[in-house]
Amino acid sequence: MNHRIYRMLCDRSSMRSISRELNINYKTVARKVQYLAEKSRRRQRKFLKKLEKSQVQNMQFDDLITLEHTKMKPLSVSLAVDKKRRLVLGAEVSRIPAFGHLAKKSKKKYGFRENHHERGLNRLMEKIYRTIDRDALIESDEHNTYPKIVAKYFSSQEHKRYKGGRSCVAGQGELKRQHFDPLFTLNHTCAMFRAHINRLSERVGAQQRESICCKRIIDILYLFL
Repeated sequence: MNHRIYRMLCDRSSMRSISRELNINYKTVARKVQYLAEKSRRRQRKFLKKLEKSQVQNMQFDDLITLEHTKMKPLSVSLAVDKKRRLVLGAEVSRIPAFGHLAKKSKKKYGFRENHHERGLNRLMEKIYRTIDRDALIESDEHNTYPKIVAKYFSSQEHKRYKGGRSCVAGQGELKRQHFDPLFTLNHTCAMFRAHINRLSERVGAQQRESICCKRIIDILYLFL
């Protein structure tokens, strides 16, 4: 049963649909997710330890935006990949305030919302910085927070920043319209995450408490890595 739940979670099935399909209680699925996620975390730690011997030469990192139960409560999934070998190095979920035209509405309805984006980036880099070569190329978009994070963990590496482009119709909103996308490996990984992990879809409507929501997204992400 563990293997079936694992495969279904990584193939766009929600926890409730799994419980209906396998005719088991929803709480059983929730416990299995925690168990499988812990196994995946251990596997990821071993993988990163092994990667220290063949270090990453070109790393890309960015954030995938998802939500809790409303777009007024967004979450940021910080993601890092090895561009040449197309390996997912790590992922961390953090709470961020609403932005754009929803910022005022969110503050009025839900009150002040702390920004934990930088904490999430620090957690991610703390886990992976030993796997990055001293002469590696670090690539990202032009987010204001990124230069400070890169300077803290990768002071000797070159950091290239690219202007973000408009998304195309295909690719879950992650792939870009321009002829050549320098961050294609990262954006394609984000598109695959959205396509295969039900909880990352922007159309998911199930309401959950924030702490549970963040934890379950992290658990399911570690299953997919």
